[in-house]
Amino acid sequence: MNPIRRLLRHALLGAALLVAVAKAEEAVPSARDLAAQLSNKIQDGSSVLRLKMEIGKPGGGGKTVLQIQVKSQRTKSSTELVYQILWPKDRKGESFLLRKAGGRAPGGSLFTPPGSMLPLTAAKMQDGVFGSELAYDDLVENFFAWGNQAIVGTEVVDRVPCQILESKPGKGDATGYSKVRSWIDTKRMVTLRVEKFTGSGKLAKRIDTTRVSKDDAGNSTGSSFSLQRPGQDSVTEIEGSNIKHGMTFTAGDFTPEALRTLK
Repeated sequence: MNPIRRLLRHALLGAALLVAVAKAEEAVPSARDLAAQLSNKIQDGSSVLRLKMEIGKPGGGGKTVLQIQVKSQRTKSSTELVYQILWPKDRKGESFLLRKAGGRAPGGSLFTPPGSMLPLTAAKMQDGVFGSELAYDDLVENFFAWGNQAIVGTEVVDRVPCQILESKPGKGDATGYSKVRSWIDTKRMVTLRVEKFTGSGKLAKRIDTTRVSKDDAGNSTGSSFSLQRPGQDSVTEIEGSNIKHGMTFTAGDFTPEALRTLK
């Protein structure tokens, strides 16, 4: 081959390789950008959602099944949630309110019919919601907004290639966890697995997404989940349905007094 043609061919191949590498790097967002996209997805405004929660008992002792209504308002500055049991009849009306603003510790109220209203303090945020493996902290904590984000590897989850994002709290981020690792399907921008670690670095719980579906806005989102703690055989299964965004709420909808009324 003519030397000039050979040099030209090598130059073209090199340019094509650089373009391919640039496109590959462009396709995978940085840790900060990935966390920001996921954080924005969580902050989805006002919504109403129905949940089915199956709480497995240790030792294969059966399950508790709950139907729950969730009202939420999530913005960059704050999160407000109301969870109310619709079924079974003997637990209908059990409710709680959670609030979290900025990096401050969350708080709220717990209502048990007919008239018991108790505060949900920061010390209770690791307690299980309605006796499940799901903690109050898990509902209001947006670890994608923490100050430290890093991509620490890749792994295939359910035949889907995922980026592993490690989130660590920054200064002013109130949390009971030292870090959280998330397995992200970057094509659909959906979290397929989450592992949360205690302050001493031990695995505290694992949350697996068992179903991905489209929400009312046509966005892919996790709609069914499985939660389990290491060394325990009890599992909590959560299935969401009928989410509606763009709801109109009043300030009174997210108060302790509102828990006394089931709408």
